[in-house]
Amino acid sequence: MRAPGVLLNHRRALLGLTGAVLPVIGSMAAIAAEPAFSRFAEAQRPSFLSELRFGYSAQDPWGRESGSSSLAGEILFRRPLTPADLFTSYFVPRPHVGTSANLGGGTSFAYTGLTWTVDLGPRLFIEGSLGAAVHNGYTGRNPFATPLDRSPLGCSPLFREAGAVGVRLSTNWSLLATVERLSNGGLCTENKGLTNLGARLGYSF
Repeated sequence: MRAPGVLLNHRRALLGLTGAVLPVIGSMAAIAAEPAFSRFAEAQRPSFLSELRFGYSAQDPWGRESGSSSLAGEILFRRPLTPADLFTSYFVPRPHVGTSANLGGGTSFAYTGLTWTVDLGPRLFIEGSLGAAVHNGYTGRNPFATPLDRSPLGCSPLFREAGAVGVRLSTNWSLLATVERLSNGGLCTENKGLTNLGARLGYSF
């Protein structure tokens, strides 16, 4: 039979261990309950930059410029307004500027516009973008001057619409599958348009 003093010491040690472990368990539970890699945290960032993206795309796979590829770069800026909650932030877009440089002598362009980002979960998100682009391609106003491997785009600037599905790899890094479309919306005689499919790697500040 153990002496009362020994039992008292064991009880004190057990209580001390419990007091040390419970706060750790509570902290881990709180961290697990937090949304992972949320973009809403950008509201607390002082920089006017939100994200940098670089990528690669297949140029117009079903059009005249198929078989060529492009390198893309994009800068997304912070939202001009700071929403009070995450849901409201989905309706406030981020301004962006970007460029797509064709590696095979095809149409290259620069663009600007607005991007809306919606979270589907802690890591998965979707995006939609709308804006305008200027290009160095052919308008097609003179059909005899347009090479067979170049799309007659009608005019410049053009409308640019884009969509993406992305996954957050970490707090800062994300990977996106993208599709973008350039078109004049029927405002010019020629309207072949240009569609690019690709992938981009993003770094959030």
